[in-house]
Amino acid sequence: MTADESTFDAFVHARTHALARTAYLLVGDHHRAEDLVQTTLVKAARAWHRIQGEPEPYVRRILHHEHISAARQRRVREVPLGTYGDQVAARAGDPDLRLSLEAALRQLTPKQRAVVVLRFYEDLTEVQAAEVLGIGLGTVKSNTRQALARLRSVAPHLAEHLSPRSEPAGGSR
Repeated sequence: MTADESTFDAFVHARTHALARTAYLLVGDHHRAEDLVQTTLVKAARAWHRIQGEPEPYVRRILHHEHISAARQRRVREVPLGTYGDQVAARAGDPDLRLSLEAALRQLTPKQRAVVVLRFYEDLTEVQAAEVLGIGLGTVKSNTRQALARLRSVAPHLAEHLSPRSEPAGGSR
């Protein structure tokens, strides 16, 4: 086993669970989340020898790009038969709140959902989210604002759980 293979194996063992949680939040379905992680890791494995520095941001960028790309290509909307939610439920405490939030997140566009997951679940700054997604800071801000407005309109009962820290200072970009 080469050094690249051993470092990749160590990364996979250490970070797959966290990648799977993020993937589930992005796609809302356990099986599609597993597929997303698998596709991400295959692409990362192909490029592993070229990754300089910490691989986590590079792999997460692949994950988010694959999510958005797959959502654009999907022509038939899939209906999840079960829920993954064990890890999300443990963090969310209230199962009704979790289910309501998952339903509301499904109402967002793939890019809006990616921004919301990065900003509020992974607790990244706007700048970090922009880097992960490979988009401009202004795009992150506008997608965050639009996503929060959409969440407030489709699930007004969640308004108290939507963090005001996401809004740009003074309410403008």
